Amino acid sequence: MFGKRPWKMAVGAAAIALLAAGCSSGSSDDTEALSNSVVIGIGEPEHLLPTNTTEANGSEVLASLYYPLVKFDAKNEPQLVAAESIKPDKNNKVWTIKLKPDFTFSNGEPVTSDDYINAWNYGAYGPNGQLAGYYFARIQGYAAMQPVDPDADGPEKAKAPTATKLSGLKRIDDLTFTVTLSEPFAGWEAVMGYDCFYPLPKAAFSSPGVIVKGFEDAPIGNGPFKMKGKWEHDQQIQVEKVPDFKGQVPKVDAITWKIYQDLGAEYADLVAGNVDVQTQIPVEDLSAASTDLGTRFQKSPNSLFQFIGFPLTDPQFKDVRVRKAISMAINRQEMTDQISLGSQTPATAFVSPVVDGYRADSCGENCEYNPTKAKQLYQQANGPKTITVSYNTDGGYKPWIDAMCNQIKGSLGVNCVGHAEAKLPDILKKLEAGDNVGLIRLAWLMDYPLMEDYLTPLYSTGGSSNYYGYSNPTFDSLVKDGAEAKTPAAAVKDWQNAEDILVQDMPVIPLRFGQNVFGYSEKVTGVTVDLFQKVDIYNIEVAD
Repeated sequence: MFGKRPWKMAVGAAAIALLAAGCSSGSSDDTEALSNSVVIGIGEPEHLLPTNTTEANGSEVLASLYYPLVKFDAKNEPQLVAAESIKPDKNNKVWTIKLKPDFTFSNGEPVTSDDYINAWNYGAYGPNGQLAGYYFARIQGYAAMQPVDPDADGPEKAKAPTATKLSGLKRIDDLTFTVTLSEPFAGWEAVMGYDCFYPLPKAAFSSPGVIVKGFEDAPIGNGPFKMKGKWEHDQQIQVEKVPDFKGQVPKVDAITWKIYQDLGAEYADLVAGNVDVQTQIPVEDLSAASTDLGTRFQKSPNSLFQFIGFPLTDPQFKDVRVRKAISMAINRQEMTDQISLGSQTPATAFVSPVVDGYRADSCGENCEYNPTKAKQLYQQANGPKTITVSYNTDGGYKPWIDAMCNQIKGSLGVNCVGHAEAKLPDILKKLEAGDNVGLIRLAWLMDYPLMEDYLTPLYSTGGSSNYYGYSNPTFDSLVKDGAEAKTPAAAVKDWQNAEDILVQDMPVIPLRFGQNVFGYSEKVTGVTVDLFQKVDIYNIEVAD
């Protein structure tokens, strides 16, 4: 899953941050009975194992169960959390991590350096198929832990990994370990703020390298909350405060992560006071939200990048003129004005404005609405007569998918239809199976605040979230040069040059940059939603 897998799932955004929520089922009577508890709406997570969780819903839950090595301040700089110190050598290749003392998992086990090493080794081992495994690729020894080519035909398919552990991880003592990278990378401290770098307790393993069956339904973390019961799939996940937690202590005693399959149903519950926070108000309710919620309807920046991916293995989309034509056929401004009511902005670049290195309009004419040129290009390239766009219904996407298809029809004179699946994992499973799903709606919330995070996972050869099978050696080389650059300015220059390659090749269509458009009930105060679209679980509190 970590080599070339054209149009197959390798990892979600962590990567792919998919915005889902909706029609609730189940109740949260036990937790709601606690006076100092809150209910936050999410969609059904795909996974709850840190190294296998790469979408926004699971990430939200994990943030309550685990405590990261670092988190990010208002300037997107990493700040120490579970780590007491993180120090690189002069070449930014060997990093020494010292943990804060006296932290425990929710089952009472002390948190040690072994718990990070064991968790990361599990995530990096190719046969475990962890969706976030790619994020360990910078660590020395990663390549030896991967099959030669798990998708190859013939005898090569039988070649297993030659190692089960990362040679770049070394235990120094109970609270100290080192990470040796294959190549220097000055941004490594920021990368370790991502979910897959959480530790796992000894209780997570039935034997070395083997996760206990059912662990995901009741994960044991090192964070401020612990599971109350088990994950009630498609209904709810309840967590309660860990006594005597050594880190930052939340102001509420319990959270019910209430699972929805429909944003409209979640919004109705928000207005009725049955859910306390909704992180994504559906577009059809935006016009009423100010009246319904008053000052409890809020907006804040986030790192969302919404786009459409091309199946580059499909001969119909091999010609770059077809891809550019479809992009030019879309009126982004009209869609943001009329569908999202200005709550999002047109994307005319491949990286978000929230990261250093963003350049407005770097996509150039490829992202400008030009139906005349679009039709000329499309006809010259003999583009397909019908375009299908797959999307999941649990994220409120239908209105803009329909609007976009209408624009494409009008501009190109071809048929365009949306194909709905209940959940994004349903589409991803079809991708894994090699099924033809046409174009696909995707979105990305950054994992860590570097321009590189919008490039490597999404477009590098074999990248973790490269669903489209895109590969360009020049792009790969430029991204690598940026990662190894001596200064942030030099890194940004290389990454901008890599983005220029994307403009030439157009493996995806940039559509919109997002912001958090959220609401909360009269029961709570101190509600904020960050760049990663996560509720701040430490400062939310029940109103007096």
